[in-house]
Amino acid sequence: MTLLEAVAIYVERKRSEGCFYGKSEKDLLSLSNHVGKSSLNRVTARQIASFLDGPKTSPFTWEKKYGLLRSFFDYWLARGEIDALPLPAKRRTSHRAFIPYIYTHSEIRALIKATRTSQRRRFCRIDARTLRTLFIFLYGTGTLVGEAKRLQVEDVDLKKGLLTIRAHHHNRPRTIPIGPDLKKILGEYLESRLRQGPSAGHFFTNKTGESLNVSTLSATFLRVRRQSEVERCDGARYQPRMHDLRHTFAVHRITGWIRHRADLNRMLPALAAYMGQAGIGSTERYLSLTPERFRTQLDKLSPMRRKKRWRDDKALMKFLAEL
Repeated sequence: MTLLEAVAIYVERKRSEGCFYGKSEKDLLSLSNHVGKSSLNRVTARQIASFLDGPKTSPFTWEKKYGLLRSFFDYWLARGEIDALPLPAKRRTSHRAFIPYIYTHSEIRALIKATRTSQRRRFCRIDARTLRTLFIFLYGTGTLVGEAKRLQVEDVDLKKGLLTIRAHHHNRPRTIPIGPDLKKILGEYLESRLRQGPSAGHFFTNKTGESLNVSTLSATFLRVRRQSEVERCDGARYQPRMHDLRHTFAVHRITGWIRHRADLNRMLPALAAYMGQAGIGSTERYLSLTPERFRTQLDKLSPMRRKKRWRDDKALMKFLAEL
């Protein structure tokens, strides 16, 4: 049996069990092309290692492909088609915790300023005003990009200064207040849309009035970030993302509270509710991302140093229940 025939049989078996197996099939076919017209029982560990160590293969991808190949060859080993697993030694991987990027105020201003020039090309599907308003909205509310994308015109109550964020996956539905500055910016954006015709449906739209496409947004943000020369230099694999505006919102709010000696025992649960997080644990992780110069104050104000927990505050619990 050739390796290619073994791949076809294995993929068919997996799909009969209800697996989609699209990407996995491509990886197995890539292995077959890499090895050439070889019998299944003549594939060597050196050939597998050469395939796994291909160019631009991240540690995560290497480990994922290794697991796929192990399952594939285990299948044929159990059926007597091969005598041993032709796999190289597995790498020892050191998993580095992912750390989100926290933008500085000057970097946020640079991103917003870059929207004026980055969208001048004819092929740009999102106009500069929409992109600028979206960036300010994400930083000013800490909402997820998907939540902003799904926001409807009817969800924005500019008279009361309230936004209704719809439920999605693990995040809870919520109604959140917004400040006068953001309220003014959203109002001006909505007025500009009304001048172009009746405004209904999604709040943020592209030039043709359709909802924003995630892939287009990602490509657009990449262009704006490069133009504004915002990069991370801490050795991390990932460059700043649009989603990091949410993390920046949280860290900047906490930093401001620390500067004004606010009671974090009260404020962190409010922040968690505002951002739609299920528990305070997700919000407390932002404490480690605050600037070093606030650490002494943070140790004094942190809920971990307090005997009375936030759930014991009846007034706060009433406030959170009304959000």
